[in-house]
Amino acid sequence: MDNPRHICYKTNGTCSQWIELWSDDKKRIKDVKVIGGCDGNLKGICSLVKGMPLSEAKEKLCGIRCKEKPTSCPDQISKAIAELEQQYEAD
Repeated sequence: MDNPRHICYKTNGTCSQWIELWSDDKKRIKDVKVIGGCDGNLKGICSLVKGMPLSEAKEKLCGIRCKEKPTSCPDQISKAIAELEQQYEAD
């Protein structure tokens, strides 16, 4: 069953502005692109989560904070993943 998914997520409370996230038919991260934010750090995070199951990446990134902010770019990626997971649940 080929069921890849894609989401374009508007971030909130971070320097980054948008997250694009793609998953494959096995609910693994195929690719992540973050627009805005700390370029090198985010490229590293995106590279590390490629191939990871959505649920595992979400768990690892959820709740990470940036300085005094209640969120961070990794935390926002976890929120994008949660939205993408909802697409699978809607089927």
